[in-house]
Amino acid sequence: MTQPKTILLLSGLSGAGKTTALKTLEDMGWEVVDNLPLVLLDRLLDTPLPAGHAGADERPLALGIDARTRDFDANAIVQRIKAMRERHGHDIETLFLDCSGTELERRFAETRRRHPLALDRPAADGIARERELTEPLRRWATQVIDTTGFTSNSLQQEIRNRFSRERLSDPVLTILSFGFSRGVPRNADLMFDMRFLRNPHWDADLRPKTGLDAQVAAYIAADPAYDEAVGKIEDLLTTLLPRYSEGGKAYITVAFGCTGGKHRSVHVAERVAKYLQEAGFSPTILHRNIESTPQDGLEKRRPGGPKA
Repeated sequence: MTQPKTILLLSGLSGAGKTTALKTLEDMGWEVVDNLPLVLLDRLLDTPLPAGHAGADERPLALGIDARTRDFDANAIVQRIKAMRERHGHDIETLFLDCSGTELERRFAETRRRHPLALDRPAADGIARERELTEPLRRWATQVIDTTGFTSNSLQQEIRNRFSRERLSDPVLTILSFGFSRGVPRNADLMFDMRFLRNPHWDADLRPKTGLDAQVAAYIAADPAYDEAVGKIEDLLTTLLPRYSEGGKAYITVAFGCTGGKHRSVHVAERVAKYLQEAGFSPTILHRNIESTPQDGLEKRRPGGPKA
């Protein structure tokens, strides 16, 4: 017998936003299957996961189904879902996306798509037929969203508000260190320049080390601007990162740069990542240029700074 699983059956009228809703759920970490014949659902739930997918069986499952699904019968679907709930104990919710006929006609006209149930007739005929076919699902649905006044973005936000799950929907957060002399990272969402801090490269004992070494860290932290500047960056990130998450961003990269990417950027990235971890985030740390060979010609000595 399969283990109980959280399942969302998502149905609705063509043009009401089912594709957008399923894509949003997928971005939130749900397993998504669209237009699967329900006779195959038991087989799907019984199929073991491939190697390397440990823990994936705990992911909630979203099933998209509408009048285009083979052998569509709304009453039969309701009965089959009830039987699955009783037999396997699955937590099954149903979401129906509704929309006014006038708005659906406008959407089909705007996109120049034909209604799937009225390929050779006006869209209004297909809309009326589909509304009739899906009415049992709408009546039985545990949640109904009327998307008449929704944009694509507002529907995405509504789906996130209703179906986000703790940790599963969190964006992937990467803290990256890099060297400006070797090119800026193209995928950075936020970038901070650490070249204003005192440079360990110009200390002969510290030059071969990296920002992971305690001596280097102490040297950088002794800069008079260090505490205030890095502290303000940490405060800014704890304000911004939740807003990115609320906006549905799946990946966030925060990059810290210095000249060579071995000392200042590495140390600050490590400090900020630790701070964010203690604040409840789950950052991954990457040091892009930590193994790069130091080059005097690329570094700049601040006026009054130590000599090599």
